[in-house]
Amino acid sequence: MVYEALTRQGICRIMSARCIDLTEESRMSTIQEIEQAVSRLSLEELARFREWFDGFDARIWDRQFEEDAKSGRLDRLADQAIADLAAGKYTEL
Repeated sequence: MVYEALTRQGICRIMSARCIDLTEESRMSTIQEIEQAVSRLSLEELARFREWFDGFDARIWDRQFEEDAKSGRLDRLADQAIADLAAGKYTEL
């Protein structure tokens, strides 16, 4: 299983939620530890890790996008896109 492989390499311990409040120096160490652990994964484990990380990254991106949309941070961009569409400033894909 992915978790077992990553635990064996020390990644799950490193990537736990408890790492959020680390100092900059220890964060750098943690990133280096993650890089080293990932570099030791077998090809099969790396493929599983990639699959897991793609989903993890997508969930974070989706959450940030939803927060930005709810907060109104995207309103100006949406208004500009609607204005451009109305003015015929677009290219059909």
